[in-house]
Amino acid sequence: MTAPPARHEAPRARPAPLQAVRGMNDVLPDEAALWLRLEDAARQVFALYGYRNLRVPVVEPTALFVRGIGEHTDVVEKEMYSFDDRLSGESLTLRPEATAGIVRAAIEHSLCYERPQRVWLAGPMFRHERPQKGRYRQFHQFDVEALGFPGPDVDAEQIVMLARLWRELGLSDGIRLAINSIGDAHERRAHRAALVEHFERHRDVLDEDARRRLHANPLRILDSKTPAMQAMIAEAPRLVDGLSTESRAHFDGLAQALTDAGVAFEVNPRLVRGLDYYNRTVFEWITERLGAQGTVAGGGRYDGLFEALGGKPTPACGFAIGVERMILLLQHAGTAADGEPLAYVMHSGDAAGALALRVAESLRDAGHAAVVNAGGGSFKSQMKKADASGARYALIVGESEAAARTVAIKPLRDPGEQRAVPAQDIVNALTPAPPARGAD
Repeated sequence: MTAPPARHEAPRARPAPLQAVRGMNDVLPDEAALWLRLEDAARQVFALYGYRNLRVPVVEPTALFVRGIGEHTDVVEKEMYSFDDRLSGESLTLRPEATAGIVRAAIEHSLCYERPQRVWLAGPMFRHERPQKGRYRQFHQFDVEALGFPGPDVDAEQIVMLARLWRELGLSDGIRLAINSIGDAHERRAHRAALVEHFERHRDVLDEDARRRLHANPLRILDSKTPAMQAMIAEAPRLVDGLSTESRAHFDGLAQALTDAGVAFEVNPRLVRGLDYYNRTVFEWITERLGAQGTVAGGGRYDGLFEALGGKPTPACGFAIGVERMILLLQHAGTAADGEPLAYVMHSGDAAGALALRVAESLRDAGHAAVVNAGGGSFKSQMKKADASGARYALIVGESEAAARTVAIKPLRDPGEQRAVPAQDIVNALTPAPPARGAD
């Protein structure tokens, strides 16, 4: 019986590679090292002021943000990622900011029942907007909140804390502080009515966004960047001129505390924040080095948010730092990121490989990063990997070194000749002890 002819299948086409969603970016290792530097500095500074870490979900009920942020804000109207839960049918939202979620958690778990709380959170936020430099659909923030503190002293504390963080990062000269008071609810109502009247008289100058916001959120018109509206905005009534005695005293207390702490600031009577829950103090840290996206941190007081979300009246103040913008600022400043290993360990042969692993572990025991070559290869190819790793030293373990229990040290970043040391002395050879006190 004759066998049937063999079937030859056409080769399958390779599937097209997938890419990340536009505006939701990967952070690759070289850049991530700078993220780690920022994160480490922030955690250390926050701890100095008694702020503790708190973590909340990235998904919350949509109603939390509608009630907390404000129904007529740009965030709620245009920017939230919302969807219906398949099981419950409840509308859920990827968090566009963190303050509402933190206050929800504080109410749910009675965090402020016994004493006020200082907390911070770090993580991704989500807003559906056109991606641009330093502003993405998935972005990251540090969010810092002081819950249960009524006075201007804690407002000043947070601003002074940020000033310390800028110093730790070497950015003090590149960031300036603007502050303002937007008063309490009754003052904002009176100011709102005066703004509406002013804008109505100049309706022919208003752009489409301003006309949409005119009766829903006229304060946001003050933040418009439309050139044709700037003269009209400059003539608008100023809320700071109509502050109550209590609000004025709070703002004056903040200004005095910042002056006493040596923190320079400017008062910007047009400064507002884009979320409805703010009252009294608002502030922004601004840089001129990032173009239009110049605000790297901002916040203020939100004494009514607990009640708006069903909790007991609780004063509070907080701010957020935009991580992506801070990374751009650090890159602009030429900030170096620690992340390179101290040593790259090269080896050839079984005995040399075993010694290389022990040498690397001894460095790690002493707190130093060490990378061991993987995948074999000639010493020439391994040396290329060592140089590309950014390591300060290449450690070479061949058959002769393994037999003599030595390691050859070759400097990669500094001048110096290759030398051999006993394997047990490798830590001291790469990190010599500091001179004794009093030594000449």
